[in-house]
Amino acid sequence: MSRVTASTAPAHWEADVLLRDGRAAHIRPIRAEDRDVFLEFYDRVSDQSKYYRFFSPMPRLSERDIERFINVDNVDRVAFVLTLQGQIIAVGRYDVIKPGEAEVAFLVEDQHQGRGIGQLLLEHLAQAGRERGVERFVAEVLPDNARMIQTFRDAGYRVASEYDEGVLQLEFSIEPTETAIGLMSKREHRAEAASIERFFNPRSVAVIGASRRQETIGQALVRNLITGDFAGRVYAVNPTSSAVSGLPTYKSVTDIPDDVDVAIVAVPAESVQEVVLDCAAKGVHGLVVVSAGFAETGEEGRVRQRKLVGLSRSYGLRLIGPNCLGIINTDAKVSLNASLSPLMPPRGRAGFFCQSGALGTAILEKVYNRGLGLSTFVSAGNRADVSGNDLLQYWEEDDSTEVVLLYLESIGNPRKFSRIARRVSLRKPIIAVRSGRTTQGVPMGHAVRKIAAPPAAVDAMFRQAGVIQVDTLEEMFDVAQLVAHQPLPRGRRVAIVGNSDAVGLLAADAAAAVGLVVNKSTSLGADASAEDFEDALDAAIDDPEVDSVVAVYVPPINVSGEDVANVLAAVGEQSDKPLVSSFLGVEGVPELLRVPDVAGATAGRGSVPSYPGVEAAVRALARVVEYAVWLRSPEGNDVDPADVDELGAKALVAEVLAANPQGTELDPDALAKLLAAYQIELWPVREVATRDEAVAAGEELGWDVVLKATAEHLRERPDQAHVWRNIDSAEEMVDAWDTLGSVITDSDRAGFVVQKNSSPGVPVAIRSIEDPLFGPVVSFGIAGPMTELLADRAYRIPPLSGRDAAAMVREIKSSPMLFGYRGSEVVDVAEVERLIQRVAQLQNDLPQLSALELSLVLAGADGATVLTAAGRVDPVVDPRSDWFVRRLSRPLGDTLPS
Repeated sequence: MSRVTASTAPAHWEADVLLRDGRAAHIRPIRAEDRDVFLEFYDRVSDQSKYYRFFSPMPRLSERDIERFINVDNVDRVAFVLTLQGQIIAVGRYDVIKPGEAEVAFLVEDQHQGRGIGQLLLEHLAQAGRERGVERFVAEVLPDNARMIQTFRDAGYRVASEYDEGVLQLEFSIEPTETAIGLMSKREHRAEAASIERFFNPRSVAVIGASRRQETIGQALVRNLITGDFAGRVYAVNPTSSAVSGLPTYKSVTDIPDDVDVAIVAVPAESVQEVVLDCAAKGVHGLVVVSAGFAETGEEGRVRQRKLVGLSRSYGLRLIGPNCLGIINTDAKVSLNASLSPLMPPRGRAGFFCQSGALGTAILEKVYNRGLGLSTFVSAGNRADVSGNDLLQYWEEDDSTEVVLLYLESIGNPRKFSRIARRVSLRKPIIAVRSGRTTQGVPMGHAVRKIAAPPAAVDAMFRQAGVIQVDTLEEMFDVAQLVAHQPLPRGRRVAIVGNSDAVGLLAADAAAAVGLVVNKSTSLGADASAEDFEDALDAAIDDPEVDSVVAVYVPPINVSGEDVANVLAAVGEQSDKPLVSSFLGVEGVPELLRVPDVAGATAGRGSVPSYPGVEAAVRALARVVEYAVWLRSPEGNDVDPADVDELGAKALVAEVLAANPQGTELDPDALAKLLAAYQIELWPVREVATRDEAVAAGEELGWDVVLKATAEHLRERPDQAHVWRNIDSAEEMVDAWDTLGSVITDSDRAGFVVQKNSSPGVPVAIRSIEDPLFGPVVSFGIAGPMTELLADRAYRIPPLSGRDAAAMVREIKSSPMLFGYRGSEVVDVAEVERLIQRVAQLQNDLPQLSALELSLVLAGADGATVLTAAGRVDPVVDPRSDWFVRRLSRPLGDTLPS
């Protein structure tokens, strides 16, 4: 095996990571210039840890040992170091001992043991090994080194072990099995949730940049913490003032005599880096940087922001912001308002994440006015470090949060978002507003990779993950107040109960427009009493043909409606079906319709949400119905790994790229072999340039063939004038050739091919691409120009379940063509779904496959025939953001300090 120098280690081997306790660190390949810091690290390691590593006392390393540790080739010998505050705190390495097998070992500084470092090193070494052709790791461990033995067993690999001369020998395949990936995701979840938990539950907060002057950011932060009754200690840091808002000040955070968990930073942008160093020296866990003047201001600010993130993570700190509004926790035991908002929202069940500081203030005002209530709130500003993915990890296990609200202006790691959101949505509804859906634009300060997938693919990712995507903030709150206080509906059937015929008709029309079915409509008349409402509501809720109820109350003149409100509240509290109302035109959860909450929230379970217009009530209900249907839909069957030859496909792609390092279109033979590895049969095709070649191709294929032009400007013609079918002899082929040649202008560029004639069917197309931001994306639609013009395609992000494939087939507008439209035969939909899943799995397994297109698949009653396909492979320059190792997203163009 050829050897390369350490300088050729792939850039993606370097990453920021989170340790088990939520602290950040940095992992990277070891370098020749690490000699001094490596020796300092080795001196700090205890004699016992050295003995466990080398099986003998090794107080000092010889020059030969140092040379072996420091100088690696990044192929047969790979070593990673974990650094914190510029110091090495751990090293892990593997050395190839025979083709496909390498010995792996670790050494972790004693004071950092127990923080999950061994598992992190193992993950990154295993991924590097897979990229270098290593298939198995072996390790020798002393029997009493229980911590290291557990590290290997907890990794999720199938570990075989045996004793030999007092040493435990372990060996295991490093293939990323479902078990190993699942356990890695759990470790990621715990670490990211822990990093956020420290922000929301601090025992002490320091405001750096606190000010005595009114109308300043520093003054507002201190005031809001104090008036919000924060349960912990508040410290003011200002080098020029002796007191702020009655608090003594400190010149620096390092002068504070007690521990500081979180620092709120409100100093000029150029001074923030100095603050980071002070906070690191103090042992602060995290920073909330309210200060502006970073990436939102232009290139100079982007450079400043990259340095801020790199410096913070290199010292183990997590960062919210910069240019953010702050964070809030309404729990009475914490009561944290570390934000610029003077309004402390009422206690509630929803966690809210947004990015814009300006919008954050408006959002909190809207929450307050509606009486919705929040558990926690984060404004991430430029989202330089902490993102919505981190908050999802925290809220998944947070008992105080039952609903997740996201206002997203950009998505830095959508593949990871999709994976986490799918999991969280199974437990808690996620409601999201995404700005820039049409333009796919992002605000200044939000650095994300370019996206090649269309906006519909992003929408599909949200649906696939069970996220309730809405169009406006108003609609977000409409849906939130429903899922926060009422049970989920069992289906689409609705009953309408009201005292206004006109409004009842509006409700029925609105329900039909959003796919709900009105099974029951009761008009009580303008003079209906509270008892009439109670009887009608009880009857609707008890009706087995009703899944949810819409109540409309328009009061007569000079009537308060309090007695009807009492009925609605009582019925809403006891009902196991959702009840929504248009009560007096009130928006939110009015006090009259609230049910007391034992946990201290503003409104408890069973409280009835009200909407100023009945259309808004019905629209919110429809959104929740779609989520409930998603929850109850079975996942369906996944692709059986035994049915695919992943290793063979990877070997084929590697061979093609070895011959074409810059990438290439796959030739027909290579494409057919690649598809066959995933049980997709591509019908053979013969390219022909002359009449004689066409005749010869027909004879070779045994006749019953078609002659068709494949040039793009011809094959998209709706009149099908480029195809001649049912050719059974040389004479018929000559006739077809001459006729098509006379019909088609410039027939020399037509790209004629001969292929066996297939059974009739509906033409469909299945495509996949490797997107720079999303990774693999798969689409499906009826083949032809009308589909392209009308953008009638369904999209999903692999991996795909059977449920995903079935949804793709059914959600396109032209799907009736597959299900017996106007008396035609119903196609073999199961086979179409199988092909979609196979293409998705192929694209998911092979990131080198930049594009794959089954452009003509004829779906008939007894199967589906793949007639035309194309594919391209390219070298992977930038690996997928969600790889088989844990890593934090890095600001674009950043080079982080070690």
